[in-house]
Amino acid sequence: MVPDAGASVEGRRPEAARRWANTAGLDDEDQAALECAKWERSLPAQWPMVADLGGARSAPPAISNVCQSMGIAASPISCRTVHDMSEHAVVIAGGGPTGLMLAAELALARVDVAIVERRPNQDLAGSRAGGLHARTIELLDQRGVAERFLSQGKVMQVAGFALIPLDISDFPTRHNYGLALFQDRIERILADWVEELGVPVHRACEVTGFAEHDEGVDVALSDGRTLRARWLVGCDGGRSLVRKQAGIEFPGWEASTSCLIAEGETTDEPEWGVRRDDRGIHGVSKLEGKRVRILSTEPQVRTGDAPTMDELREALVSVYGTDFGVHGVTWLSRFTDATRQAASYRKGRVLLAGDAAHVHAPAGGQGLNLGVHDAVNLGWKLAQVVHGTAKDDLLDSYHAERHPVGARVLENTMAAMALHRGDARTKALQGAMAQLLQLDEPRRRFAGLLSGLDVHYDLGGGHPLLGRRMPDPEVETESGPQRVFALLHAARPVLLDLAGGLDLGGWAARVRRVEARYEGTWALPVVGTVAAPRAVLIRPDGYVAWVGEGTDAGLSDALTRWFGAEG
Repeated sequence: MVPDAGASVEGRRPEAARRWANTAGLDDEDQAALECAKWERSLPAQWPMVADLGGARSAPPAISNVCQSMGIAASPISCRTVHDMSEHAVVIAGGGPTGLMLAAELALARVDVAIVERRPNQDLAGSRAGGLHARTIELLDQRGVAERFLSQGKVMQVAGFALIPLDISDFPTRHNYGLALFQDRIERILADWVEELGVPVHRACEVTGFAEHDEGVDVALSDGRTLRARWLVGCDGGRSLVRKQAGIEFPGWEASTSCLIAEGETTDEPEWGVRRDDRGIHGVSKLEGKRVRILSTEPQVRTGDAPTMDELREALVSVYGTDFGVHGVTWLSRFTDATRQAASYRKGRVLLAGDAAHVHAPAGGQGLNLGVHDAVNLGWKLAQVVHGTAKDDLLDSYHAERHPVGARVLENTMAAMALHRGDARTKALQGAMAQLLQLDEPRRRFAGLLSGLDVHYDLGGGHPLLGRRMPDPEVETESGPQRVFALLHAARPVLLDLAGGLDLGGWAARVRRVEARYEGTWALPVVGTVAAPRAVLIRPDGYVAWVGEGTDAGLSDALTRWFGAEG
């Protein structure tokens, strides 16, 4: 375990780390533990470790190209040749948004985690998906990094169903909006954060196979090396090798439509905006400078990741009668509405998250967000198993909670894609839906799903807060006013004691107790106003695990269920 806060810890924490901690909004205890962990992560592999970070580390003679941050405690270092660490507590296959978010969550929990990423750097071909929904912004806010994203995107209403806009500005959240920000920027910000946390990234190589055994997983890489991990998480996309080799079934529906998406230039002035026909949606929009983004539903369903320029021109001519002289294309890709979901998100020591666990059409911009939410749900649970504070059956709750959420998103995207067609009957149905979604109750329900704010994990009956996201009121603590989300920056569980007198007993070292007062109203998106609780046990992912209504009844059971046995 990372040493407790104290003079010895303070004495060896570099001044740069201390200054960063002072601006991060963490309390003294969390500052010492978190910053000490980051500093220890920053040590070269051949240095002796000064704390157990959740998994054995060694420095074998093998040399490889590892992109490893040396942490905020040392000078910035990017890709360089270092003595490779062959053992990690967790190996993540895939360094996209899901893999990066999971790595950050594990690093905050002081777990020795590494990423394997096929790209030599974080560059993406094309700007890709764009947008963060409200709950995703909240999750980033819970870690104190939301402003990094907000400062580089455009705040706006982004939720919508089948191109029918859904306004969430009346939702009871600080972030009652979405963020327009392309995936390439989202990934770069996440990658910078992960680098600060000292997570090694094995770049320009892929996971090619793995062998599971009693004590862990041996992960084979495309450059001939092998990494040994206690757990392997597949965040390697819809064609996940990890999922396939684990033998996890991927049932669902084949594609009924396919679309081309491209970024380039046109010689002729294109027809701007969205057009519908019997096939679906087409559109041309402006990017920076003379560049444009093109979307076109293909005449026939096609598959394959490498469409040709001839296919792009053919699709444009079939819709507009011209290809607008398209040229200078730097990104050309194809997506379909194929919809599938992993039968299980866990098999033995192998877990799945993001597109490896579910694929669907991009309607509503939910895919990236869904993967980030998977990562935040899984991270703290996996960390506790790695540290030995919880049994590995805690990981079964990851599938139990996230699989139903994913299934709802898949159903929503299939419904939305059905409404994208432009034939007369579909237009009539879309018109009816547009009228329906002008009413407050249907709007709130659809917007709650799209924004991710309505997620409700089944943790049993009781107070409406149970199993739902914790709101972010400003509470009065002994050290002054503090937002609840700020209490979650270190990714630790929190017992918010609003009446005083609760005792954590043997869980005090794992769960932070904060005594506070709050006299305002309690309101939840979609649900509305709820009765004020006397105490709330908040999981590291920001969801409520227990609600006290005047006594501590059920508290010890909740603590045991989520954070291990007392002691």
